Amino acid sequence: MEIKNRQKKKTDLMNRLKKDTERTVGVAFSGGVDSSLLLKMACECAAENGTHVVAFMMQTELLPIGDVEVAEKVAKEAGAELHILSAEVLKEAAIAKNPVDRCYLCKKMIFSKIKAEAEKMGISVLIEGTNADDCFVYRPGIRAIRELGVTSPLADAGITKSEVRDLAAEYGIFVADRPSSPCMATRFPYGTRLTIEKLEQVKKGEEYIRGLGLYNVRLRVHENLVRIEVDECDIEKLIRQKKDLITYLKKLGYSYITLDLEGFRSGSMDIDIQKEKFR
Repeated sequence: MEIKNRQKKKTDLMNRLKKDTERTVGVAFSGGVDSSLLLKMACECAAENGTHVVAFMMQTELLPIGDVEVAEKVAKEAGAELHILSAEVLKEAAIAKNPVDRCYLCKKMIFSKIKAEAEKMGISVLIEGTNADDCFVYRPGIRAIRELGVTSPLADAGITKSEVRDLAAEYGIFVADRPSSPCMATRFPYGTRLTIEKLEQVKKGEEYIRGLGLYNVRLRVHENLVRIEVDECDIEKLIRQKKDLITYLKKLGYSYITLDLEGFRSGSMDIDIQKEKFR
């Protein structure tokens, strides 16, 4: 039943994308599994229509290490034209103080720039990769996307994150099983002043831990204390590496190294907001 339901959603999505790609369409693209699936399917529909797809990626100081290289590879394999734009979002989006509406401010600035670039190229249809699950968690950036008239075909088709991964694997997209890679500001409590130095510390720390063979990794930074989140199944593995890990993280500048016994939770910095929003 689940497979049948997923196939129906896929058919609905394909019909939608066939219509969107009757002319050149723009895809707001990050290289993550959601936008990669959307890009691949849009390119397939565009090929049938004799049109093409332009992927727009915004390179900022909040991107995790390696995301640009991954995006370039995905776009090439999908057959999309990739345009990489750049912005200093801490300044341009006024989010250096990491406000609660950070995601709204950042998305509004980023998507405004992408939309303007798309319009210069004569592209009037712009789509992005929000999935159905995103609509039930704290995602203020979705409001900015809607305000700008950007649409979300995956969410509109009711496709969940797990279904995105299943479909991405079906299409042979190499990021199908890649861990989610949200912006680096999510590693800090709201109200924390963000700096390039703090962001680089977290990037290096997470890259080191992933290098130990772990899947989901987050460093949540509370001033000079760092709280490590990994999948519960990897906690013991990380503890076995604790001596080298402590040495490395202290060299980065953290005074206190802690391990979150609850394990990895997406959006763990939003727990209080989630309780209030969905109470």
